[in-house]
Amino acid sequence: MKPRISIVTLGVGDLERSLRFYRDGLGFPTTWTADRGVVFFRTEGTCLALYPLKALAGDVSEAFDVPRSGFAGITLAHNVGTREEVDAILLRAEHAGAVIEKPAQDAFWGGYSGYFSDPDGYLWEIAWGAFDFNEDGSLKIP
Repeated sequence: MKPRISIVTLGVGDLERSLRFYRDGLGFPTTWTADRGVVFFRTEGTCLALYPLKALAGDVSEAFDVPRSGFAGITLAHNVGTREEVDAILLRAEHAGAVIEKPAQDAFWGGYSGYFSDPDGYLWEIAWGAFDFNEDGSLKIP
């Protein structure tokens, strides 16, 4: 298996609401609308997909037909080039309907970051520092 993640799919409670949050609120580009039953966003690197939570759980196993709640032990990270971008993105996310879970602040690892949760509770870290970027937008991991 090659060390690659092609798509991260978020199981969502309301596909239209999540489409509006990511497309209209955060500005993620897509040509897929919710009427197709799934939404794909073109991102630098891994593709982000939205799919109805119950359908996603049922695709894996009927045993997973349970509502999710609480911290799932996973976060999504969006790294940026400046501290100011962290603040701007957190503000944009909040205006789009996100909940700021941790305001931006100096981080123990030497950078600057904060967290928001999307309308379905998925946690996003917006971070600056520690990494540079390749030409394609992916992170340079030492």
